[in-house]
Amino acid sequence: MNTETLNRNETVSAAPTHAAHVEQPQGSAGILPFTSSSPFTMGIELELQLVNRRNYNLASDAVDLLNWIAPRELKKQIKLEMTQGMIELNSNIHTRVDQLVEELKGLRAALNNGARYLNIDVSGGGAHPFQHWNEQRITPSERFHHLHEKYGYLAKTFTVFGQHIHIGVPSGDDALYLTHAFSRYVPHFIALSAASPFYQGADTRFDSSRSNVVRAFPLSGTAPVHTKWAEFETYYDELMQMGIIASMKDFYWDIRPKPEYGTVEIRVCDTPLTIEHAAHLGAYAQLLARWVLTERPFTVTDDFYLLYQYNRFEASRFGLNGMLALHGATPSESRKLPIFEHLLQQLQLLEPYVQNEAEQHTLQRLRRMALDRLSDAGWLRQMFAQRGSLNDMMRLSSELWMGETPPPYFQ
Repeated sequence: MNTETLNRNETVSAAPTHAAHVEQPQGSAGILPFTSSSPFTMGIELELQLVNRRNYNLASDAVDLLNWIAPRELKKQIKLEMTQGMIELNSNIHTRVDQLVEELKGLRAALNNGARYLNIDVSGGGAHPFQHWNEQRITPSERFHHLHEKYGYLAKTFTVFGQHIHIGVPSGDDALYLTHAFSRYVPHFIALSAASPFYQGADTRFDSSRSNVVRAFPLSGTAPVHTKWAEFETYYDELMQMGIIASMKDFYWDIRPKPEYGTVEIRVCDTPLTIEHAAHLGAYAQLLARWVLTERPFTVTDDFYLLYQYNRFEASRFGLNGMLALHGATPSESRKLPIFEHLLQQLQLLEPYVQNEAEQHTLQRLRRMALDRLSDAGWLRQMFAQRGSLNDMMRLSSELWMGETPPPYFQ
């Protein structure tokens, strides 16, 4: 990965790249300097499934697929992952969601062409429905083999597939505030992206079973309640000195700052079944960031995450139908409401921050999903009910991601 400071006009690609058009470094010059970037730019990463065309189980062809990518410069944006049934696609930096969609179409075409040479398909979704973790192969890489030694079987069980969203911020203090503020919308992102109802051959009764796999890792969960970058640097340095971490990569938090890129990274999303939906999730994060850093609606205190685990579970288990608990100033002011209703209220608050028709389309799309309780998890269950086969469901899922005409709500 390229972690050097980038000039404002330089095009960026690579994982978790998407720092934004980076300005001159500003802020702390201490243990963990934060590289300032243009506010509210966005980029995404997508972890994708590689499946064979015999029974649509995972195919261990990631290394070979990378060799077939053309034009070759796109290989900077397509990366190997922990196990060989996965590939990671990385966008460049964007200010508009429609431009992000167009770039993703080009990257998808390159992946599709390479996959055809190997007689495999590519699919979205947060978890493969019937693969077995013990059959997965660790990708040849010093880092991946180190992680396998460190985490044991967890490394192979981490063959799940997520979307990461990066939003550019100007300073470390802003990054911490946005990290904490985004946590209030983790149920939205989990419910809107949920695409892993099946796991190890069974319907898990969760809309997002992937969420449970991620939680098994140490240093998962939420960032410590620091609001000043200098405080966070002290925390980071202490863990470094103790040998607990070696870099920011060792934090598996749901949301984390990425100081080398000048971004805040949302990590809770399942990989959607279509690139269009993935792009709109990125645009939703972009709109939320504009609203959050302008309105400053939250006061971050020690009890900020009091209801976080409950709300996260509700979104993972029930999707948009889950219940969101909201902490009031007094017990009588605390309440619960469905996640879809809370999402609809937030979409209304974001209306004044829309800057173009593409972003308006994002709000319209998400509003329809909330009103009709539509989700990728629901579509997968519907396909399984119609076909009676997880294998056939995966075939249809790969056709969807690779560019077949999607159902109307995927548009």
